[in-house]
Amino acid sequence: MSETKGNTPREAEPSIGALVGRLTDSLSKLLRDELQLLQAQIAEKGKSVGVGAGLFAGAAVFGLFGLGWLLTAAMFGLATVLPYWAAALIVAGAVLVITAILALVGKTMLQRGNTPQPKESVMKDVEAIKQGVSK
Repeated sequence: MSETKGNTPREAEPSIGALVGRLTDSLSKLLRDELQLLQAQIAEKGKSVGVGAGLFAGAAVFGLFGLGWLLTAAMFGLATVLPYWAAALIVAGAVLVITAILALVGKTMLQRGNTPQPKESVMKDVEAIKQGVSK
């Protein structure tokens, strides 16, 4: 049997099973590599986020001390015209009123906010994939 030009023997073509096997191997390798890359990126980002969070916490502590000194100064300033106990009571009352206002505004803002629904998001992704596969 002689072969004609341009035709390849059947043995040279991979079977569908072999092609599917290569596809799944390539896909799993791609996913593994992508996960490793994502893990490395998260680790790098985590370091800078950790340092930033630590610095922010330090700033918050010093800010709290500064606020305490300012409140003490306000109390001593009022104490020049009132007894110390009255000055301390006025400053503490003002701080509690500000705290109550902030808490009520915060509660209102939390009630207005939408909570994310991950299930809906995942279902939309699944529907999009189904539509992409069926085309």
